Amino acid sequence: MMLSLVILGVLVSVVHAEFYPTYPNIERCVGLPVQYSCENTTVTDSCCNVVQGGLVLLAQFWNTYTGLESHAQLLPKGSWGIHSIIPLNCDGTTAGQYCDPSRQYDPKPSPSTLSNGTVINPYKGPSVRQFIQEFGRSDLLNYMDTFWINQGAPNEDLWAHEFSIHATCTSAFDVACYEPGYKKHQEVVNFFETVVKVFQMYPTYDILAVSGIVPSNTTTYTRAQITNALYSQTGADPWLNCHDGTVLKEIRYFHHVLGTEQYGHFKPLDSIISSTCAETGIWYYERTPTSEKAD
Repeated sequence: MMLSLVILGVLVSVVHAEFYPTYPNIERCVGLPVQYSCENTTVTDSCCNVVQGGLVLLAQFWNTYTGLESHAQLLPKGSWGIHSIIPLNCDGTTAGQYCDPSRQYDPKPSPSTLSNGTVINPYKGPSVRQFIQEFGRSDLLNYMDTFWINQGAPNEDLWAHEFSIHATCTSAFDVACYEPGYKKHQEVVNFFETVVKVFQMYPTYDILAVSGIVPSNTTTYTRAQITNALYSQTGADPWLNCHDGTVLKEIRYFHHVLGTEQYGHFKPLDSIISSTCAETGIWYYERTPTSEKAD
């Protein structure tokens, strides 16, 4: 959309990105049975309920640096960072990776070859950042640039990886769920919106802090201290991931989903995967001061 304004006698052209809706067609879901994923096998529409990848994880990172501080790519102060939402089969096995090569936007696929021998070629087209801009979602882009931070590469490379490896293996983000009237890359932007929505359910930093668990280079914590603090506010035990068993780096929250991932209800569940963290002596390190955004 192009608008022309006269400011102090000078004609100025202002370009506004058109705002396009990103939601799927859930009108088709009205009147269908409402059920949690993995808890009922009589699903009638895979766009209305999570079928493939029904055990849904929300993963958050605790990184202490980005490697791109000189490019102003900084970590969010007083918050954990987004990793992704990750679909698993109901038994905890993988729901697949890079399930739709036609929607592969990852410039550095990992893995580059799947277990069945399929080679995943690097994507060389426009960035997913451009996809978001084309939908007029500067608000979403700003939020992602604040809380969804990559290490050692541009943020959009991480976003593209997470969509390509995970969203393509989740039934609710199939292109068919956005018909009629599908606009190219609509489901990509909608996936990013969904990740942000679920991330906002879990203020991990604050939950830990109010229980006296704060980043420290001098004090260690027990696994029970961390899980008990999180359980007290979520009602479920998450999965803790530690580097070398002692450096806390990731937390994953488990769910079954009522309805769609985009707008349905996420029911917290205990992790069904064993933690990689030791029982005692867990470090929750402070971040490098120059790696965090200023207040």
